[in-house]
Amino acid sequence: MVLWEIFAIVGLTSLILEMLLPSMFFLNLALAGFLTAIVALFLNNWIHLTVIFVILSIISILFLRPILLKHKENKEQETGMQGKYIGKIVKVIEPVTKYSGAITIYDERWEARVDGDETIPAGSEVKIVKNESLVLTVEKL
Repeated sequence: MVLWEIFAIVGLTSLILEMLLPSMFFLNLALAGFLTAIVALFLNNWIHLTVIFVILSIISILFLRPILLKHKENKEQETGMQGKYIGKIVKVIEPVTKYSGAITIYDERWEARVDGDETIPAGSEVKIVKNESLVLTVEKL
C-alpha cells in the first residue's frame, strides 16, 4: 500500500469516528491525515510523514478545535430549548404558582412556575419567559 493511501485511510477513519462520536477531536485528526496524504504524494519517507502527521494534529487540536467548539456551542444556543420555547404563547393545564403548575406546548406537558406570588388558573394563556432545566417560567398575558 502506498503511503498517501495509508494517511488518507487514517483521515477517513477519523472522519467516520467524528460522525459517530461528535467531539470535534477526530475532525482535527482527519484534517491532519488528509493534509499528510497530500504531502505523501511528494515525500516518500514514512518517518517524516508520521512526524508531519503528529505536528499537524497537535497544531489543529490547539488552534482549530477551540474555534470549532465555540461554533458548536453557538449552534446549540441558537437551536436549543431556549430558542425553541422562549417567547411562545402556551396554555395552562394545571394552575401555575410559584411552587407548582403545568403547561402544554406541542402536545407535551411541562412543569411551569411564575416569578411572583400570583396564581394563573388552568385554561389561561401565558408566555414562556425563561427556562430552568425542565421547569419553564411563565408570565400572564
